[in-house]
Amino acid sequence: MLVAKVGIDMGRFGTAERLSPWSGVAPGNDESAGKRCSGKTRKGNRTLRAGLTPLAHAAARTQGTSLSALYHCMATRRGQKRTILAVALVIVVHAFYRLSRNEPYREFGANYVDGHRRHQLVDRGARHLERLGYGVNNQPVTAA
Repeated sequence: MLVAKVGIDMGRFGTAERLSPWSGVAPGNDESAGKRCSGKTRKGNRTLRAGLTPLAHAAARTQGTSLSALYHCMATRRGQKRTILAVALVIVVHAFYRLSRNEPYREFGANYVDGHRRHQLVDRGARHLERLGYGVNNQPVTAA
């Protein structure tokens, strides 16, 4: 569906940041006097957005994928509907780079999201355990 609406020539968009508002899944940026306002998404291509939304729902329900991990990580603080549009945005960006570079899709895995924040997760867990009264030694375990 994405290829039918957009085509395989990504040169007309130039960057993924130009494709995402056109597809209607880019987050809005409404700020006035330092206050963040509505932030509604742009209208974009309505049929493409209508097709990407159930695709993002399906990707969020899969197990062991990076899109599912992203959904579960973000849904707790942003809400389900906003997170679905964020997953749809990631799908559009991945599709842009795969089509522009002529590469096959590669799944990053469920631990991809946590891999970028590994030090933050370890430090937060260590601080939590120290508050509970336990001593923590943050040494990585070597694989045998």
